[in-house]
Amino acid sequence: MHFEILVEDASGELLLNSLLPKILGKHGDSHTWRTHAYRGIGRVPRDLRGMTDPWKRIILDQLPRILAGYGRSLQGTDSAVVVVVDLDDRDCLGFKQELLQIPRRCRPRPRVLFRLAIEEMEAWLLGDKNAIVKAFPRVRMNVLHSYRQDSICGTWEPLADALFPGGSTALKAEGYPRIGEEKCRWATLIGRHLDVESNLSPSFRVFRFGLLKLSGAEVWTKVILPSSSCV
Repeated sequence: MHFEILVEDASGELLLNSLLPKILGKHGDSHTWRTHAYRGIGRVPRDLRGMTDPWKRIILDQLPRILAGYGRSLQGTDSAVVVVVDLDDRDCLGFKQELLQIPRRCRPRPRVLFRLAIEEMEAWLLGDKNAIVKAFPRVRMNVLHSYRQDSICGTWEPLADALFPGGSTALKAEGYPRIGEEKCRWATLIGRHLDVESNLSPSFRVFRFGLLKLSGAEVWTKVILPSSSCV
């Protein structure tokens, strides 16, 4: 099966590039995929027409146009589109329903899986503390232990407090490009050590479950899911 995977930023793409072979197997053996990074999340257009400037590469602004294109280009193929975005501070159920409306307007309709990282994809890194320690042996463990998994707390900030000299306050003072660089570094270095079967993030487990189910893997029923989740 082939997957077209859309993610809202470069750090998310780097993380997915580490995770996908661990979930789906070696690229080209049973499955193939392409990841596409955007430059921010934006918002779903109210009229679902997606007529904003495509050069801006803001994922939700462009999503109606993108999914309509996939509906045409992937028709008749064993393919699916996977859209992974951060929940941030949105209402989870409401946001998911808003996303689900987009492919329903497409003719033909593409096969789409939406997955939300709660609150941000850094939660998936924080779901495997052993991976963080392997990548950053001098991590501040007291900060890691104080983080409540998949909580709405400004997720990248606790990770910065654990890893960056001076914590999130010092990193914010250096400005957004620097924050993005650090997020990419965390995604790369921690991502290579992540154990996809033992990750404690509920939103990651639901993401993995969705991919395995789409792929037809027999092991997907063994994935341990949270008791209730909108992701």
